[in-house]
Amino acid sequence: MSKKILSALFGAALAALALSPVAMAEPQELAEMHVEMDGCEACHADGEPSADGAYEFEQCQSCHGTLDEMDAVHQPHEGNLMCADCHAPHDMNVGDKPTCDSCHDDGRTPESILK
Repeated sequence: MSKKILSALFGAALAALALSPVAMAEPQELAEMHVEMDGCEACHADGEPSADGAYEFEQCQSCHGTLDEMDAVHQPHEGNLMCADCHAPHDMNVGDKPTCDSCHDDGRTPESILK
């Protein structure tokens, strides 16, 4: 094939990718995703945050399981942290992963823990 045809095909493929719904999807906040399930009540009693976050922590565990039931990154935090200590539902997007360095200064990452 000539270079012009290959260039045209490559350009068309890039344009199709750029216009695809996946490429155009906006990041979605964790809280927005949970609201789509059952309103604010998906996480909050009567739609209002609790004073200590305990109700919300129970709600996380009712869907996602306890920290002890999760992977090696979550298990050591059982009894020490609540989900929102690392996963800020009103500040993080779906798919965002918290970093370990907000508490640990030894260079660990979730990837290094799970090896």
